[in-house]
Amino acid sequence: MANVHIDNVRKSFGQTAILHGVSVDIADGEFVVLVGPSGCGKSTLLRMIAGLENITAGEISIGGRVVNNVPPKDRDIAMVFQNYALYPHMTVRDNMAFSMKLAKAPAEVIEAEVSRAARILGLGALLDRYPRQLSGGQRQRVAMGRAIVRNPQVFLFDEPLSNLDAKLRVQVRAEIKELHQRLRTTTIYVTHDQIEAMTMADRIVVMQGGHVEQIGAPLELYDRPANIFVAGFIGSPAMNLLPGRLHNGAFHADPDTGAVPEGAAPAGGDGVLWPLPPGGRPAEGQKVTYGFRPEHLRLVSDGIPATIQLIEPTGSETQVVAQAGGRVISGAFRERIAAKVGETIHVLPDPSLAHLFDGGSGQRISA
Repeated sequence: MANVHIDNVRKSFGQTAILHGVSVDIADGEFVVLVGPSGCGKSTLLRMIAGLENITAGEISIGGRVVNNVPPKDRDIAMVFQNYALYPHMTVRDNMAFSMKLAKAPAEVIEAEVSRAARILGLGALLDRYPRQLSGGQRQRVAMGRAIVRNPQVFLFDEPLSNLDAKLRVQVRAEIKELHQRLRTTTIYVTHDQIEAMTMADRIVVMQGGHVEQIGAPLELYDRPANIFVAGFIGSPAMNLLPGRLHNGAFHADPDTGAVPEGAAPAGGDGVLWPLPPGGRPAEGQKVTYGFRPEHLRLVSDGIPATIQLIEPTGSETQVVAQAGGRVISGAFRERIAAKVGETIHVLPDPSLAHLFDGGSGQRISA
């Protein structure tokens, strides 16, 4: 096991810059998830750690050794890909043992390591099968087993669950987390799915456009997002973000002209007072964005009137889309909602859990 130090790393393809000075310190034994939308540079960064992409500038070290010019095979890492990359003509046993055979490890060592990995991953009964005889989840476990037998300093996962169905994703996600808790090998995991990031990571690195937006523990990012991008990206359903201004000590949302039919007059935000969060206060008239999560919306008799546009019962909660104060908002309620589409409910966000973001920079300004 080893720490991974990424210092001011940049990557360009010709004149096109992909990464703009990324710096991340990953502790020995830590599970870190790189998350962000497609094209943010997370997979490129992972491939640079693996040695599959050259570094334009900056430095990457593994276990205290700078690896900028070290070939992938000498970095003591193991990578699990999205598409399994199994040899179809080899059995599970041979797939898992292949890298050790290339390294000319003794037969008894190979057998011991393959047996150990198979025992950890529950593959003991499948060792003589071929990949075509396995389910998607079993194939992904074989790919993980092939990585485990190498006893690497660092595991690298590149969106390994993307090809699995929803139920299997949950199962394999739990297996990967359990595997890390058992082996305590430093792990770097790339995904665009923020639910995977929240449930698996010790720390999350949120990326956008080749920049790191925020690094922190899952609940830290959820409770205290550094900016509007992190606030909107982390959490499902997404945080409600209402642009507007502070006026006379209250937040007034701007009307959402895109939320009404063409030719109709948008409902005005004037007269609707959204409760301000505690802490810092912007200047009078300053443009700000008011944020609150759907699950922090409460049904109260004296709250803000909201006209229901959509109701989505999920069983454990009821998700509602409504128009309130000239804005479309979403709520997630544990209680069952008796109202129907077109009817009015009264809601109020919990001000202690709300946020204010600067209208210009997008940075959080509430305490």
